[in-house]
Amino acid sequence: MTLIPKIDNWLDLGFRYVHQNNLVYVTCWEDPRLDRVAMNLTKNDKVLVLTSGGCNALEYALDEPEHIYAVDVNPRQNALLELKIAGIRELDYANFFKLFGEGHLSDFKEVYQQKLRGALSPFAQQYWGRHGARFFAGKRSFFFRGTTGIFAQLINFYIDRVVQLRDEFDALLKAQTIEKQRQIYYDEQLNNKFWKKFIRQIMNSNLTLWMLGVPPQQRQQMERYLKNGVADFVEDCCRQVFSEIPIRDNYFWRVFIEGKYTPSCCPEYLKPENFQLLKAGLVDRISVHTDTVAQFLERNSNIHIYHFVLLDHMDWLSNYEYAELKREWQAIVDRSEKKSRILFRSGGFEVEYVDPICVSIQGQEYNLGELLQYHQDLAKQLHQKDRVHTYGSFYIADLVTA
Repeated sequence: MTLIPKIDNWLDLGFRYVHQNNLVYVTCWEDPRLDRVAMNLTKNDKVLVLTSGGCNALEYALDEPEHIYAVDVNPRQNALLELKIAGIRELDYANFFKLFGEGHLSDFKEVYQQKLRGALSPFAQQYWGRHGARFFAGKRSFFFRGTTGIFAQLINFYIDRVVQLRDEFDALLKAQTIEKQRQIYYDEQLNNKFWKKFIRQIMNSNLTLWMLGVPPQQRQQMERYLKNGVADFVEDCCRQVFSEIPIRDNYFWRVFIEGKYTPSCCPEYLKPENFQLLKAGLVDRISVHTDTVAQFLERNSNIHIYHFVLLDHMDWLSNYEYAELKREWQAIVDRSEKKSRILFRSGGFEVEYVDPICVSIQGQEYNLGELLQYHQDLAKQLHQKDRVHTYGSFYIADLVTA
């Protein structure tokens, strides 16, 4: 028996440690505008979504589906969504926007004790009782907390102190046209000034990938297709975001660069009219569950789901928990409606592990490739409009089981 694990095991252990012991995502990094088009939700639909930062579950609720099940194995991510739900129910809009729009509420401790704590689960009460005041009432924005937020703060330190490009980034975020964005990015050479050898090395480090929630499988595929691996991928993402996609409503990158949203550039749930719709009852259609997808579906045999939003977590399962990936898909097949729509993303450019997965329907074996009807043209069209642009591929498929 060897005492030294293979390097892949070290990568696996590092990724597991970060994800099992920290709040990773302080906001979602999947564009819900695409998801809402892809799903076209109706009042009879039930949706399962991985919780992540909770933003997208709240946005889906604006389409008034029957129910949204937010499922995440990390209880800290669920605690964040619980806090948002409690804030919608108990706070006025001004304080709610301070909390989740500006990432700072100076009297958080008092507000939490008086209005929010009683609406939370025991774990969420413990978590926010311990960390809430430091996260929301300290000098640093909440959006510079969690592992992805800490990485964002480090990039901002690099922008401010190392390459000194704050004025250029401020101008970029204020740009009202693609032409102006391109002028700042290319003519004023923001791209060349930012992408130094040092930052490319940082992007390729294991610690950076763990902090950003990038599993080793995604890195391996990037290195297979790109000369400089992750650094090339991220640089190309930034080029497209800053020079090809309108930045004026790109709240994903605004909060990454500024640590806060603005009233005109923020997730839909943070806009006054949508906040009121959620408060009036739509938020009650969301329930939060700390489980794996498979465990949740197996434990709730009476629930049948019309839409599954699986983010990119299958990338990690495909390399290190293949049995769990197969179990998950069997549970999806068992709990789906006759034609459920499934959305998933990947850091890789092509997902090869889904179609060969074998599942059972009424005692007969099928490969998923026989059951999934992919909407490739729609997925491609939407992926090109993705405001985040940090995924290599986006998939829309109908699961046809009868």
